[in-house]
Amino acid sequence: MHHKPFQPVTTQPQAIESLSFEMIRKELGEHPFTDEQFPIVQRVIHATADFEFGRSLVFHPQAVEAGVKAILGGKTVVCDVQMVQVGINKPRITRFDGNVRVTIADPDVAEEARRLRTTRAIIAVRKAVKEAEGGIFAIGNAPTALLELIRLVREGIAKPGLIVGVPVGFVSATESKEELMKCDVPFIANRGRKGGSPVAVAIVNALSLLAEKAAQNGL
Repeated sequence: MHHKPFQPVTTQPQAIESLSFEMIRKELGEHPFTDEQFPIVQRVIHATADFEFGRSLVFHPQAVEAGVKAILGGKTVVCDVQMVQVGINKPRITRFDGNVRVTIADPDVAEEARRLRTTRAIIAVRKAVKEAEGGIFAIGNAPTALLELIRLVREGIAKPGLIVGVPVGFVSATESKEELMKCDVPFIANRGRKGGSPVAVAIVNALSLLAEKAAQNGL
């Protein structure tokens, strides 16, 4: 008995993406997100194939506007780990004179973390806030980095334009995001244990697409 091999509906990249987005819209159905928030939610679901993000993502009212403004203003995008940095579309950030930075692997960060007996993620945040005022902090993996950033915001030391706080995991991940949602600073986060590099990357890339669109429209 011969089985007919599977034939994809299309092999054109743009068509695949458009079809995927249409499927996401239909399957998600009614949702609480605004027109400016939904493209971000859509890209997160597209990156993860997980519709739970259609219920768990939380946006500060000024989050999207703040993220787009930071990118258009050439602000730094700070990532907690290299995996987030690698996934971000650099040309859409550098087009507006911004850059994508990760400090966790810097030798001075490792040395300071050993000296203070704490995580490199915490020291990396302390270093990054000094050089990225008004920037986007994209945290997908390290709850300790997010908690330290929240502490520095509350003390008036850190002044980020937007915090993308979506660390994945079992120890402090859920709690760190709940703390972020209490902060009076633009944020995009999600409730629960899920998250990770693909989620943080999808959010930043969606924001840079919105920034590109705003630039084309002369906003």
